[in-house]
Amino acid sequence: MIYDASLDELLQKVWNGARINGADALRLFHLPLEELGTLADHRRQLAKAKAYNGRGNEIVTFNVDRNVNYTNVCNVYCKFCAFYRVEKDDDSYVISHAEMDQKIAETLALGGTQILMQGGHHPKLTKQWYLDMLSHIKNKWPQVNIHGFSPSEFVHFRDVFNEPLEKIIRDFKSAGLGSIPGGGGEILVDRVRQRVAPLKAMSNDWLEVMDIAHRLGLYSSATMMFGHVETIEDRIEHLERLRVQQDTSLNRVTEYNGLGVKPAHFTAFIGWTFQAEHTKLKAPTVGAHEYLRTQALSRIYLDNFENIQSSWVTQGLEIGQVALKFGANDLGSIMIEENVVSQTGTTFRMTVPDMQRLIKDLGYEPHQRDNWYRLVN
Repeated sequence: MIYDASLDELLQKVWNGARINGADALRLFHLPLEELGTLADHRRQLAKAKAYNGRGNEIVTFNVDRNVNYTNVCNVYCKFCAFYRVEKDDDSYVISHAEMDQKIAETLALGGTQILMQGGHHPKLTKQWYLDMLSHIKNKWPQVNIHGFSPSEFVHFRDVFNEPLEKIIRDFKSAGLGSIPGGGGEILVDRVRQRVAPLKAMSNDWLEVMDIAHRLGLYSSATMMFGHVETIEDRIEHLERLRVQQDTSLNRVTEYNGLGVKPAHFTAFIGWTFQAEHTKLKAPTVGAHEYLRTQALSRIYLDNFENIQSSWVTQGLEIGQVALKFGANDLGSIMIEENVVSQTGTTFRMTVPDMQRLIKDLGYEPHQRDNWYRLVN
């Protein structure tokens, strides 16, 4: 066996918490899984060392919210999606205020603190429809955070409403929008996006929405859907673009710092694997081994992200738990309602006691948190 001093240097650099580049990431990706996991777990400890009054390494968090898909009508026809419908389909819908109220009431009864509101790119809903829904929720349920509308939806709004993104986001925020989810990120490489969703927002569009939102004081999450037609290098380019944007957002001087002391930024990264069943995208997906490997690399590469979320929704409870030793510090939400992934035939479910048990079994303390990773109660 030939000794490779450069690899030792790279491993030491990772252990010390230093920033890596794309070439480094590619080398790390091919390490034995357990070695990569150990490095990622150490980077998690470095990232969380000062959180929660110095107890961040003892605590694993989770959220209680509801995923409300306000419409399934969509005109971008993503090849990886089994959820969308066209208006003429018998099972197409647009949610009413009364239906929304019922969902929120059920969420609060289960201890929830927010709704994750996303939907299809409906070609006919007006801007006033969205503002009315936001105002209705905020006025009737002021204690609920509205975590809503992915960047690709905002790009759709820009085209349909014929207004600048900044005006739309500002108006939505004034009406009650509290934060923005990272949905629609897929892979932030246009060559890949052109293959899987050619009618959807491209990479620069997605990042522009996040940049504007952060500048206006809205925090957001970041995502990556992988395991379809992309390469490992594409995944690394995706992580690089997120890291650059996070640097920009964190280094920004703003008049409005929202709920934290830092300027608005990405609160967390969530990666999940493509679920192929019932979709039009003909691509082999990947399993738990590749999922854990990619999540571990994400923790190491995204050195300016404090929180990495495990994706039990696509991987199941057991792998979701194992992911807590591969860089994740959060189990995500119990997801009282989930409609998009379940349309592909993947239907894992989780309760608060399940979350607590999975976390305790690894020796951590389970704590519910809100969208900004503040502990509840």
